[in-house]
Amino acid sequence: MHMARVTGGCGCDSLSHSADMMSVPDALDRALAQVAPITDTRSVSLADALGRTTAKAVAAPEAMPFFDNSAMDGFAVRVADLEGRCCLPIAGTVAAGDAPITLPEGTALRIFTGAPLPAGADAVVMIEACVDKTHKVHIERAPALGDNIRRAGSDQAAGQQLLLAGTRIAAHHIGLLAANGIERINVTRRPRVAVFSTGDELRSGVRTLGQIPDANRPMLLALAQQAGTETTDLGILPDDAAATAAALDGICEHYDLILSSGAVSMGGKDHIRDALTAAGGTVHGWRVELKPGKPVMFGTLGSAAFTGLPGNPFAVHVGFHMFVLPQIMRLMGIEAKPFAPVPAVAGFDWTRKPGRAEVFPVRLVAYDEQGLPVLQRLGQSVSATLLPLGTADGLAIVPAGTTEITTGARLFWRPFCHNGDVS
Repeated sequence: MHMARVTGGCGCDSLSHSADMMSVPDALDRALAQVAPITDTRSVSLADALGRTTAKAVAAPEAMPFFDNSAMDGFAVRVADLEGRCCLPIAGTVAAGDAPITLPEGTALRIFTGAPLPAGADAVVMIEACVDKTHKVHIERAPALGDNIRRAGSDQAAGQQLLLAGTRIAAHHIGLLAANGIERINVTRRPRVAVFSTGDELRSGVRTLGQIPDANRPMLLALAQQAGTETTDLGILPDDAAATAAALDGICEHYDLILSSGAVSMGGKDHIRDALTAAGGTVHGWRVELKPGKPVMFGTLGSAAFTGLPGNPFAVHVGFHMFVLPQIMRLMGIEAKPFAPVPAVAGFDWTRKPGRAEVFPVRLVAYDEQGLPVLQRLGQSVSATLLPLGTADGLAIVPAGTTEITTGARLFWRPFCHNGDVS
């Protein structure tokens, strides 16, 4: 189905229900069956590790803290030196980064948070419990042994597991690794994803009457890049099966996943399935009980997975989140999250035809008494426009058998900001 040939709702929505369509769960299983976790690994610096996936578990090379240190600004003392006394002479100062020193008997050392605990000291009195008189300190509350001391190894032991294998590295992981003195980490190679559009009507740049901009390819490239892949733009292919087959010939060795949009439905110009077969590929599944985006195709081309998405832009957006993102996650060795894991309630009434699960853009407008998000439905189930996404906070889904949604009904949705997920 090509974008130029659809001016309203998705043309595939008018096709009659067929028993050979896959359910959404079956389609996801079929999509995931075409990919396997990447086993190629490489060592990268922490500066290049954000968004990468750990190739193996990471263990702490040393115990943390590395040495006994002060948990507070205050004074390092021997508790025994305070028996019968409340004042001690100040023998000096120790700050974070200083070399360890020894606490002279019968004295106190001014100490700052993170500074190495002086040898002989067995407590730190916080500054709030002291009166600093420059040359001596008056201690108003006597400490107990071990007060305000962070002992070496108290946070973690040497060999403590820091990250599991298959962890998607986020900023806080980089902080943890850096805190442990780790400067390089083994990660899996990024998935290599190629993206092309099909359609004689599509143009980038100058257009003539009857031609339209290609929205799908830039969107898919951006979504795949945001998911952490290396992307290649294969451009726009014409509505010609032979030309498409020729373009596919031999490219599989360069990519883990090839994405197309358009030409995957049942029209006379919908040639992706035939072109894939002519190029030596195999179609493993086609058509899903999903609105928008019924004519999704899953296949292989050599060692590469091939996922053909519809031509309508919103259907492409939905298909990416439903099927392509889980494929990318599996290539990375990460278990894909459910499409819509967050509970919410409807802030709208809606009657719809059953038969296919339906995904639609929503905006968060309030929270109910239980703290659940209240969602407003956006758009009119038109798959040819991305306009509702401009003000959407995420995507919601209703099951295939649902015929009516009433205000207050339970929904499940995928916030665009959910756990840093791509949108």
